[in-house]
Formats: sequence, structure tokens, C-alpha cells
Amino acid sequence: MVVHSTPPQHGPTTIKLAESPHGTEPGMRFTDRSHAGIVLAGLLDHLVDQPTVILGLPRGGVPVGFEIARRLAAPLEVLLVRKLGVPVQPELAMGAIGEGGVRVLDEQRIERLGIRPAAVERVERRERRELARQAERFRGNARPADLEGKTAVIVDDGIATGATARAACLITRRLGAGRVVLAAPVAPRDASATFAEVADELVVAHTPRRFAAIGMFYRDFRPTPDHSVVELLDRAREWTPGQGP
Repeated sequence: MVVHSTPPQHGPTTIKLAESPHGTEPGMRFTDRSHAGIVLAGLLDHLVDQPTVILGLPRGGVPVGFEIARRLAAPLEVLLVRKLGVPVQPELAMGAIGEGGVRVLDEQRIERLGIRPAAVERVERRERRELARQAERFRGNARPADLEGKTAVIVDDGIATGATARAACLITRRLGAGRVVLAAPVAPRDASATFAEVADELVVAHTPRRFAAIGMFYRDFRPTPDHSVVELLDRAREWTPGQGP
């Protein structure tokens, strides 16, 4: 059910909502991330005949993305993105980095807050170390997915402020994706405005009237451990045997 459409920079951004009773009732809660992925996957069947790569944001986005990848028989990869937080207020993003040396900066915010280039570089160095650790842990010696000209579906277990997801969209575009789809089980009702300029399509299973935290829409929202991410990535290669190491 298409409920909203706006004309962003890269084409029309569309929000899709799950039809009741599967995803739109006011008190909806997902059992866990796997259940959320199954619900969300049902909204993405229109991608089945497109060259598509599912990109889970570690760690919680991977079990959600696994169910989407299984339904679409598409490759599942991790999208490694690290937010660059303002030095004195780390939760506030001043940019983001991705693999391959990709960097996106909010130049206006950096200038407005008077952040010196050396401070930006210090934050980036720290986040690059964590990015390298995640790449080694989740991917080993395998190369990142080739996104050139493909539909990239970025998946997280929910969208709150949207800072990380927005950065992920920008990074994915820089990596050559022909179309960027952002998918999440739950997001605030005003999410379309946040992503209108960075995503071609936004697919959400539940947009509650009251939104305080992602975890309130799950019965089981325990953190996804690293070893579960690795296991799911390995299992996904069963239907895409040419992918991975």
C-alpha cells in the first residue's frame, strides 16, 4: 500500500506500509528480528526480478536482511558504515565513512560548529580502525559486494534519528549502486522527509503514532552477537553460492 510519495533528488521516494493485520495495527510488536524480516520481506517482492544486493547494517540489520535475502534469493552482505560523531557530542553526526576510503562530511555542520580539520581526522582514524575490525570479523578476506548499477537494499532493525541510515544511503550511492532502497521494520511517521534526497525508495512495515525507541516494538530485542552475523552471512551463501570467500 503506497501511502506517500515525494520527488527527491534521485527520483520518487516511496514509503510502503504492510497491510493490516501484518504490520500496521497501533500496538504492533515484532517477536524478534527474524519475524520483522519476514514481515518486511513481504513488501519487497517487486524487486524479485531485479539485480539486487541486500545490505544489512551490523549488527541488528543482518538477521532482518537475512529473511529478505532468502525471500528474494539475493546476496546478503554487510554494509560497513561508521558515523563520524562531533568530538564534544559524539551522538551528533558530522559525517560518515565506508569501505574503500569513502567519506561523506556534513561541511555545513562542521563549519557551523567550528570543528578543525585535525579533529575530524582524529575521529575518522578511530572509526577507520573499527571499520577494519568489523570487515575482518564479518567478511574475512572476501571483497565487498559489487554494487555497480544494481539495486541496493539497505536494511536495519529500525530507524530512530535516521543519522546512520542516511549515511548508509550516501555511502551506497558513492559505491555505485544504481538504485538505493532503504528498508526497516519500524520508523517514525516523518521518515520520508529524512530520506527524500538520499534514497529512491523507503519501505517500512510499521510507522507508529508514538515513537520513543526501536526496542519498544520488539518482544526480543537482545543485541545480535558477532558470531550470529557471521553465521547468517554463511547461510545466505547457500542460495548465492558464487558469493563470498
